[in-house]
Amino acid sequence: MNANEVLANRAGEQLGEPRGTYKRVHPNDHVNMGQSTNDVFPTSTRLALLLSHAHLVEAAYELADAFHQKAIAFADVLKTGRTHLQDAVPLTLGQEFSGYAACIRRGAEDLDQAATELLELNVGATAVGTGLNAGEEYRTKIVEYLQRYTGLGVKPAENLFRVTQSMGDVLAYSSAMRRLAVELSKIASDLRLLSMGPRAGLSEIALPAVQPGSSIMPGKVNPSVPEMVNQVCFQVMGCDATVAIACEAGQLELNVMMPVIAWNALHSSTILHHAMDTLRLRTVEGIVADATRARELLDRSTAAATALSPYIGYAATAEIAKEAVKSGRSIRDLVLARGLLDEKQLDQILSIEAMTRGGITGA
Repeated sequence: MNANEVLANRAGEQLGEPRGTYKRVHPNDHVNMGQSTNDVFPTSTRLALLLSHAHLVEAAYELADAFHQKAIAFADVLKTGRTHLQDAVPLTLGQEFSGYAACIRRGAEDLDQAATELLELNVGATAVGTGLNAGEEYRTKIVEYLQRYTGLGVKPAENLFRVTQSMGDVLAYSSAMRRLAVELSKIASDLRLLSMGPRAGLSEIALPAVQPGSSIMPGKVNPSVPEMVNQVCFQVMGCDATVAIACEAGQLELNVMMPVIAWNALHSSTILHHAMDTLRLRTVEGIVADATRARELLDRSTAAATALSPYIGYAATAEIAKEAVKSGRSIRDLVLARGLLDEKQLDQILSIEAMTRGGITGA
């Protein structure tokens, strides 16, 4: 209604009328003709999200591409895989980063799919979906104009009552942003773990320094960008919770909680796309692998022991792994000392490179 008043005043002013008179152009009779807050507000929300979608999804695909490039660069960096934060089996850093790329890309694809649901507009439905007080051609014409001015493939809603009473399509888009935020936050936390140190942690990768260091500890470099990304993602998850609760709180023919739904969904889109751009430009593109450190940790772990199971059985493999941890001796030495396998066969079975390709090593 405020927008209607502004437009009416400006139009009247251009026609030579004093502001506030509304003699020639009235906010309700003219500017609001054929419209209701109940169809204009949902339409505006959808258009706003669709117009911001291009920036958001572009940022996601570009971040996925950056991780993919690192996956290629790190293809030969052997390292310890970890599950439950414990040593698991070997993989390459490139394989790990390829997973990050795929997670972000799948999140972007999910967003693209959710955006298609926002293309249905209920403009012309007026108060409750019947289209009362809107002319017969109004709905068709206004959608045509919106297509022309926005460049979006918007279309009249198949069911005006659904799109008037429900904000479920916005919820689906918000949920897609939440899914991307969850994936992104997990990856940001992984980058923090992989870079922790540089002497007392994993330190398998080095993140670009974006600040001179700690205010009290000279030379200490904190993973500030991934930490920022974590916090942005937490906010997006909170915004989505608000959207979900507000979508549920609609009654009968209208959801009066649309303002908080629109604000939170748009806020999520804005901060999420900026966070991904920053992570890509200030962190991912500058990540450096420490192949020597990664191999050192791999050689000290019992990750290679798993490959022995098909040959000597689970129980014997577990016993050797425990003995290796306790004694500090290598898996290879213990197997040879017990006479379980010969050297040639053992070299094939314990080939780290072969383990990263899957299957039964040495078969």
